Amino acid sequence: MRYRVTHETAYAYDELVSICHNEIRLEPRETARQRRLASSLSIEPEPGETHRECDYFGNPTHSFTVEDPHHRMVLVAASEIELSPPPERGDGPAWDDLRSALAADRSRDGLAARELGFASPLVPIADAFAAYAASCFPQGRAILPAVVELTHRIHADFAYRPGATSVETPVGDVLEAREGVCQDFAHVEIACLRALGLPARYVSGYLHTRPAAGGARLVGADASHAWVSVYCGAAGWVDVDPTNDLLVSDGHVTLAWGRDYADVSPIKGVLLGGREHTVEVAVEVAPLLANN
Repeated sequence: MRYRVTHETAYAYDELVSICHNEIRLEPRETARQRRLASSLSIEPEPGETHRECDYFGNPTHSFTVEDPHHRMVLVAASEIELSPPPERGDGPAWDDLRSALAADRSRDGLAARELGFASPLVPIADAFAAYAASCFPQGRAILPAVVELTHRIHADFAYRPGATSVETPVGDVLEAREGVCQDFAHVEIACLRALGLPARYVSGYLHTRPAAGGARLVGADASHAWVSVYCGAAGWVDVDPTNDLLVSDGHVTLAWGRDYADVSPIKGVLLGGREHTVEVAVEVAPLLANN
């Protein structure tokens, strides 16, 4: 599948902003299944200069400074992406065998995976998460069916309720309240997996905006979305979407990944002035014909 992704963010400030410094992650990364065919970034007011680099996790990152005083700033990121479906996978090794093997794995891939098994700023390691996930992970069960069941359980137990949480809401509070949005559900599943000693990473991206004929519209379209990638040993990283209760296929466009949301925030920065502000975000993921 080929998609054109457009992500527009508009900031409106009550007072004049004299200068702002920003870091953004709005260029989809390349993966084994995702090829970036084109990418562009428009910023108004125009910054003096823009720097592009890759962060620690390999995500394309742009930083820029706007020195012209302004009441409004608009960023438009546009990309064309080609996605292939994931390969056929078996159920994988027993999850507890994988955990034991990973502890002794000194390979490059093993060490990189282990980094994502520790607590992170927004995802602590806590017994409550291990207890919540325990029924899905009996001793000796293959990892992928266990992860799929945990994904289903979160989808069934938690209510999708925009406005019930914020970026600052602790993931422990989300577990207790059983409500939130895709970011919260991803953090809950990651916390569960890490509490069991399994590496997991937070993935930000987009969903195909328009479902196929007769298909149900997925939650999270028309906005940034978040899901989870879990390390499955020789099978590599497998992505699951607890908000929509599915294994990720070719309808999810990957933007960036990291330990949690703090590593992959699409836009963050500092400014002088502005006082209160409002933000409007519009996202479209539209399929392209093969010859486009």
